[in-house]
Amino acid sequence: MDYNGTYNYSSNVQAPPEGLIMAMIGLGIAWLVFLLGIYIYFAICLLKIAKRTNTPNGWMAWIPLVNVILMLQIAKKPLWWIILFFIPLVNIVIGVLVWMGICDALGKPNWLGILSIVPVANIILPGYLAFSKAEDMTAVSQ
Repeated sequence: MDYNGTYNYSSNVQAPPEGLIMAMIGLGIAWLVFLLGIYIYFAICLLKIAKRTNTPNGWMAWIPLVNVILMLQIAKKPLWWIILFFIPLVNIVIGVLVWMGICDALGKPNWLGILSIVPVANIILPGYLAFSKAEDMTAVSQ
């Protein structure tokens, strides 16, 4: 406020440089492409797992939220468990149990399902289950 009672609305605030805005847009696009790649990878793995376990409707792997129903079918868990995926903290436990069931359906040790809560391992786990040989761990479980 000036001495005469009027306000001075001028300021020294400047708009961010165009280079910064373009960098932020580029980073956002790169992040979206990365996430899309992870989603496609997961869908391919889930489709392959459905084929290996002779689970019908493998195409459901491509539809968000519906792919959870496919996972429940592969793991031979009741479909009402999908409700549990919407409860915080419970969804972590249910996710591990579902992945343990998927491991069982593929003849793998079910403790591998615990890896679904370990960062980076949770990205590798679907690929391992989808593309590894079925007889890898059968001798260990006997």
